[in-house]
Amino acid sequence: MPATLEVKCTSDDCEMDMFEMHYTYDMPDGVGVAEFQCPYCGGTECLEELSP
Repeated sequence: MPATLEVKCTSDDCEMDMFEMHYTYDMPDGVGVAEFQCPYCGGTECLEELSP
């Protein structure tokens, strides 16, 4: 099973509540939610990693 990262968008103007990213390749150390953007609103500062 590939590793997953569960993320939620906290922007009040966004309709996306949460999404999962599945890794099928090795991610470099230190890569986290800050390197991505919301696929719905395009925001970056509004993303928050959900605890496993």
